[in-house]
Amino acid sequence: MQLSPPGGGPSASVLGEIAAAVVDGRGTVLHWSRGAEALLGLTAAEVCGRPVGRLLADASERSGSDPGEPLPARAGRAVLRHRSGGAVEVVFQVVPWQDSSFLVLACPARSATDWEQGAALLRALLAQGRIGIGIHDTDLTVVRTNITSEVFGGPGLPVGGRLAEVMSPQDAEEAEAGLRRVLGSGVPLVGHEQRMHSPQVPGRRWSFSLSALRLEDAQRHPSGVAVLLADATASERARRELELRYQASVRIGASLDVRDTAQSLVDVLVPAFADLGSVDLAEAVLEGDEPPRSVGGGDLHMRRAAVASAAGPWPAPLVQPGEPNPPYPDHPVLRSYQRGETVIGDRAAYVEALGAPEVIRLVVPEDGRSAIAVALRARGLLLGSVDLWRTDRSAPFDRQDADLLAEIASRAALSVDNARRYTREHRAAVALQQRLLPPAATDAPAADTAGTYLPAGGGAEVSGDWYDVIPLPSLRAAFVVGDVIGHGLAATATMGRLRAAIQTLADLELDPGELLAHLDDLVARLASEADPEEQDAIGATCLYALYDPVTGRCSVASAGHPPPVVVPPEGPPRVLEELSPGPPLGVGGMPFEATTIELAPGTVLALYTDGLVEGADHDAAAGLRRLNERLAAHCRPGRPLQEIGRAVLSRAGERPPRDDVALLLARTRVLPAGATAAWEFPADPAVVADAREVTARQLADWGLDDLAFTTELVVSELVTNAVRYAGGPVGLRLIRDHVLVCEVTDPSNTQPRLRRARWADEGGRGLFLVAQLTARWGSRYDRSGKTIWTEQALPGAAPLT
Repeated sequence: MQLSPPGGGPSASVLGEIAAAVVDGRGTVLHWSRGAEALLGLTAAEVCGRPVGRLLADASERSGSDPGEPLPARAGRAVLRHRSGGAVEVVFQVVPWQDSSFLVLACPARSATDWEQGAALLRALLAQGRIGIGIHDTDLTVVRTNITSEVFGGPGLPVGGRLAEVMSPQDAEEAEAGLRRVLGSGVPLVGHEQRMHSPQVPGRRWSFSLSALRLEDAQRHPSGVAVLLADATASERARRELELRYQASVRIGASLDVRDTAQSLVDVLVPAFADLGSVDLAEAVLEGDEPPRSVGGGDLHMRRAAVASAAGPWPAPLVQPGEPNPPYPDHPVLRSYQRGETVIGDRAAYVEALGAPEVIRLVVPEDGRSAIAVALRARGLLLGSVDLWRTDRSAPFDRQDADLLAEIASRAALSVDNARRYTREHRAAVALQQRLLPPAATDAPAADTAGTYLPAGGGAEVSGDWYDVIPLPSLRAAFVVGDVIGHGLAATATMGRLRAAIQTLADLELDPGELLAHLDDLVARLASEADPEEQDAIGATCLYALYDPVTGRCSVASAGHPPPVVVPPEGPPRVLEELSPGPPLGVGGMPFEATTIELAPGTVLALYTDGLVEGADHDAAAGLRRLNERLAAHCRPGRPLQEIGRAVLSRAGERPPRDDVALLLARTRVLPAGATAAWEFPADPAVVADAREVTARQLADWGLDDLAFTTELVVSELVTNAVRYAGGPVGLRLIRDHVLVCEVTDPSNTQPRLRRARWADEGGRGLFLVAQLTARWGSRYDRSGKTIWTEQALPGAAPLT
């Protein structure tokens, strides 16, 4: 230890305030020190030879009544008189000196009190064992300390040593850097969290609350640093466990994917709780099914679902993610784990239990020191397991760790089981929805179409969005797109019911507005059948478009659905703003109006659900502008509609849609003029022969003489019925494409009925004969009257161009 120079340092500062005087047996002052001169302001010449009692502020406090009376050896406090007249309180000590004289030592009472209290405080601190005390000099060498191996259960701090002798180099460097800052600045360090790893106790870690303050001499020069240490290892562990519980509650279960849930579990535990971790799940759980209820060893049909390593990549010798676990030998420890107990063991115990070297290589890490395993059990099912390892760098697991892991694993097991059950429901909903949606692409005389469906959340969710293309008589087609409220299997089932209802109503060839009115009644009935708390959640929007390739006209009606976008062969896309949408299905009480437009051949009609235009900004108008821009960029004549649909739905750099998206693109066609022929006749029985004649002539022009006899018979029956029961005028139209369509129109609204005539009946065989001669037949109502139509197949015939 470096010595302080004369006149400075701790010793000089303490002794410099002591006053000394020598008095004889009669109390006369013989010698007077410089310290005494400084204390009372009186020189030796002024005091020596005079009674010491005269120095007292009050003469009654002198040793006797006579100022010359001898001074006995004693100690105490006294108030002396300063040269200036003031009082100076001192603590004094009288000790025998030579030749019956006495040495009187005195110092200011304030300084004596400070010395006594400081010494008492230091003795008390050094004597107790709850707070570690270390006094270091300016070189940070230990001068005094009470830190022994019994204080904190670790290595003792030797006097004359440095922190690096008991702490790891990194920890010692951090701690001494803080002490140097205190020495240099004089600013105390309070409550600093100091972690300590000792090379003398491998794997053990302490956490201390460190406070330090600079020590100064009387001239306020730094003379060292005092360090106080409080063991915060238990509170630090409690804080870490609380943080681990919080992270587990926040991160585990945020996903409904089984593997993501397993990965979030192991990411929470590594490296905060262990150095290596893996989660194994039953193969059935990964598929969404319940795992088998088996116990014991053998092939447990487990696969590694997630891994994490604090040191970097997952070790190559161990079972890798996605690989099956090896068969395990039947062992009491294995059965304990299968019953739900948390198992703790070291490397030797695992090696003994596994036995086979090839299994040990796949399961036990090379640097593994301590292991802990717990089963993932939920609702009585063994879903999988969590296996954790600590290496030589960490302390082994204990029962407190086991309790914490069991708590986290029990919560995680519920999240895994929820994800498993969702996987099963999602798989069923996807299968149901895929079977409910029509083919992705169709090619019909009215239009070629391409439909695309994009689930919400990148496939994580399934809902009730749908599209449909319904072929109708007379080569017409209906294009439908709709969106059911809600997500999941219930929404998918509702979508299936609505799609079936629309197909049935479309076969009745209703006006689009009338069709939506019937569909609105159906949705209202579905809501009334549901539970009261679910009635408000049943509803849908729908857009129905009816296109006729003969006239090129499209009639569109909407039930709360976004308007379609029309992309002409030449020119920019436009939104069908003239469409007047009705309320969503299920509201009731409001009509649905149809809007009719004419479409040029090659026009693309884009029908979509709101998930396509309502992005994260919830601005449908901005989304509609983006849709127009994408259609303008990608919708070119001759480009396949499926490519256009994929390009429009591409979301490069964007998040998965928050809602399902359905997009139906239809490129319209118009039949050439030579593919149709129409006539009108008065209500006269004689016109039946004229109708047969024009029919035969037109079929001959089309090269369909083979169908002349059958078609003439059909026309004869239908025109005769119209003239007889409906009146005139009677319209006749023939349409030729891949089928031959015959239409007869009359002003009556009477529904024709097919019946089987008895042998004595004179009528009733006409429609029965028509049904036998044609592929199919039916009728539809117009604003005034009805149309009866028939279709006949044309094998090998190509449509006119």
